[in-house]
Amino acid sequence: MTIFKEKVDEEYLTLAETKEILEDIEAERSLDEDREMRYELARAIEHVNRFALLDPEEADEFVAQLQELDKVDEPTAYKIANLRPEDRDELRSVFAQERYSLSGDELDEILNVVKQYV
Repeated sequence: MTIFKEKVDEEYLTLAETKEILEDIEAERSLDEDREMRYELARAIEHVNRFALLDPEEADEFVAQLQELDKVDEPTAYKIANLRPEDRDELRSVFAQERYSLSGDELDEILNVVKQYV
């Protein structure tokens, strides 16, 4: 017998938004001294603390600016905002699974937006 789990909801988050959520969870868990933090949670907190450089408002602005561009949809905008690629090769890897490729001008346009938030 196979058990299927239903996907109830899906929401894209930037690292900054994730950091806020995990800080709340960490604070809640620290109130209970007997409750240990799971390894996965501790690693996730460590990851967002290392890589979340923007505050949530800036990250939302960043995603909004990326979505205004022609070839950038919502999931891709969040990937770019979280990864902050520094050159064309890194940016091409974000679009590697798409059925289209971007021209040099389109890549540069996206990188110009990224440079505003680095």
